[in-house]
Amino acid sequence: MAAYSAVTCLLQTLEQRNPQLFDSLTAKALESIHATAQYFYNFLEGSGNKNVEKIKSLEEKIRIAANHAKYAVELKISDIMDDISYTNATVQQEDLPVVDDEMDTIKKEMMEIIASSFNTTTHDDDDRILELSRDSLIGTSSTYLEEDIVHGLDDDLEIIIKRLLTGQSRDLEIVTITGMGGIGKTTLARKAYNHLAIRIYHFDILAWVTISQEFRCRNVLLEALRCISKQTVSFNAKDYDNKDDSDLAGLVKKELNGRRYLVVVDDIWSKYVWDSIRGIFPDCNNRSRVLLTTRETEVAIYATTSSPHKMNLLDLDNSWKLLRDQVFGLEHDHPPELGEIGKEIAEKCQGLPFTISVISGHLSKVDRTLESWKDVAQTLREVLAIHPDKCLGVLGLSYHHLPIHLKPCFLSMACFLEDFQVDTRRLIQLWIAEGFIRMSARSRKSLEEVAEYYLEDLISRNLIMARKRRFNGEIKACAMHDLLREFCLIEAKMTKFIYVVRTDQEVLTLPTQKHNGGRFSFQSPFCSAEDFLPDLSTYFVQHALFISAISIFLGYWSSPILHEQCWSYITVPGTIWLMKNLRHVYLGSSSYLPSPRISELEIGILPNLEELSGLCSFSCTNDIFKSIPNLKRLMVRVSYSKEDVMTKRLIDMSSLTKLEALKCFRNAWEGISIRRFSFPTSLKMLTLTGNFLFSWEEISTLALLPNLEKLKLKESPATGEVWRLSDDDKFQSLKLLIFSYLHFQHWEASSDSFPNLKRLVLKNCSFLREILTDFGEICTLESIELHYCGIGAEDCARKIEQEQEDMGNNSLKVYIHSSRGKF
Repeated sequence: MAAYSAVTCLLQTLEQRNPQLFDSLTAKALESIHATAQYFYNFLEGSGNKNVEKIKSLEEKIRIAANHAKYAVELKISDIMDDISYTNATVQQEDLPVVDDEMDTIKKEMMEIIASSFNTTTHDDDDRILELSRDSLIGTSSTYLEEDIVHGLDDDLEIIIKRLLTGQSRDLEIVTITGMGGIGKTTLARKAYNHLAIRIYHFDILAWVTISQEFRCRNVLLEALRCISKQTVSFNAKDYDNKDDSDLAGLVKKELNGRRYLVVVDDIWSKYVWDSIRGIFPDCNNRSRVLLTTRETEVAIYATTSSPHKMNLLDLDNSWKLLRDQVFGLEHDHPPELGEIGKEIAEKCQGLPFTISVISGHLSKVDRTLESWKDVAQTLREVLAIHPDKCLGVLGLSYHHLPIHLKPCFLSMACFLEDFQVDTRRLIQLWIAEGFIRMSARSRKSLEEVAEYYLEDLISRNLIMARKRRFNGEIKACAMHDLLREFCLIEAKMTKFIYVVRTDQEVLTLPTQKHNGGRFSFQSPFCSAEDFLPDLSTYFVQHALFISAISIFLGYWSSPILHEQCWSYITVPGTIWLMKNLRHVYLGSSSYLPSPRISELEIGILPNLEELSGLCSFSCTNDIFKSIPNLKRLMVRVSYSKEDVMTKRLIDMSSLTKLEALKCFRNAWEGISIRRFSFPTSLKMLTLTGNFLFSWEEISTLALLPNLEKLKLKESPATGEVWRLSDDDKFQSLKLLIFSYLHFQHWEASSDSFPNLKRLVLKNCSFLREILTDFGEICTLESIELHYCGIGAEDCARKIEQEQEDMGNNSLKVYIHSSRGKF
């Protein structure tokens, strides 16, 4: 996997180069390196691994060579752009011809291995190779710690029993249970399978089959027949050995036909497996059922038209009950002094029953004293590591079933702190920058769209959790369960994907030994990125020979700098226009971007730039906007100085035909007419913050933007006591409206002005006296949220909610947060 990651990063670097920067000899070397890298990529992504031991050693060579090549290419580009020669003697040997020869040698060695393996490998060898190819510390056992004591599953069990026993249709129904590894899917299915109403009174035939990690249809058929043969006398189990797979499938179908049956298919991993066995289940029009358990939500959805039952993590109360009862038994109470520390241990298990079972087993073997339990609480991570086969092994199975293109994305989560909620946009940008996202030349999707699909795929496989969503359903932040993260850290280190330094100290201690890896993550809850930089720069210079394709991910993420002096700005170097493949630019303070030069290199357009944050208003010119035609998100800092002529000219953004999100911040007191802005019709999200001092009549003109879905007005961007909307002022597409620290008193509008509004949020609008009850007639409105607003506005909001409830509309929710309490 580490070799695959290194090769994809190299390919991205090569494919994003600007060919106009290189002379013919350099270009030829780059083409040769690219061809070899593509060969490696095709090999690693395919299933051509025939001789495992030799291939594994070869993969390590590929990883090192690919990292060297990427480093050399980046240095060459830097050399050309800065118009200087290499100054670091330690990297002079990493020139393009050297790495080209290195990669070519490996390619020839690989071709020899493939040729010899093709002639000698048998079908049985393929099975053995597939089994041995897991280069991980994790075993293949999927055995769950079955326990008689289970808490928190009563509601789940009731739902599953109901779906198995009832239903308006007599057709065969597929019932699915999904959730992350160790959450209790098998336990829930087993409790349903053994339920009295199921086992005795309802079904004629019951069978349980477990899908092994190496799926063999024959094994599944034999397991099903053995279960069935215990309940019938039609066949002798010894007769099965002489039959082929198609005959066995026919026997299963024949035995089930005409009977009301329940078959549990436990731990199914793929659509292919389901397609392979779906035909053995006849629809007898008698309410037969098949119960599937899977970690893959996509598989659950594929198998049936009904919604899968999604299992959730246990809450703290049920976590503590489970741990307590597994340690002390149902009939024995726990020592009172262990209650508080026991709950702390249960909480650290983060609601995963499997983790609780492992920790419970460990606690059962230590002294039942406060000191012993405190030690377990402090060393929980080490306790779990003692049981890799039981604990990390179960979760590791999900990782091993990932397609190879998702593995680097999953392992990249190791670079974030424990319990950290990762902004999905930043995560996607990280994946793209690292080269993890690749798509076919025929694909019409952007890299961001492909990356979003990757993220959704990992979430559907229950490896990453969606923590926050935007108003339109998009994932805003995600996270990883601590136990999965622990596996992720171990796997990332073992495969040399990333080297992680974790410390709870306030002083960063850098490793003394040399590491032949491409990524480093330094994680501390106390130190900021700025604290690390002096030590890191020295460290990397000293270890330049042993670090290739350096990418530094810091576990500490700070917020942007938002309050610089309004008259100050920095100037971005003009060489930025050489960076044709820039996609996201974040400028920490108000920054001046000079207009592009037109030269023999034809620089002047950044076709891939999608996001630009921190642009100074001085740079809001036609020349700049025409040079970034595919921009989707823009943040402008509107400053004021004697040179600022913004109030006297038109800010024409009409050339930004793909712009979807615009944020404008202003610190000066001088007002600017909104008519000075020419917004593109593509705009979906607009945020105005600071002292713009528009009139409310000007704000109403924003209704002319046909695609505007989200409007935020913050900190006095508008003047006047009344916002009056005429019958013609219709925000046709607006779904979210947020006002914050606005000083208007009256709002004259009707439901017709916001026909598609979903959320209305008012924050610190303390002068607002009322909200028209007519807003309750907006059929799409889901919530009204008031934060520290006036009493009149709060009373109006309650009145709207009450009127809607009286009419039977319970979908509209009103949330009021004020100094007088929460309603």
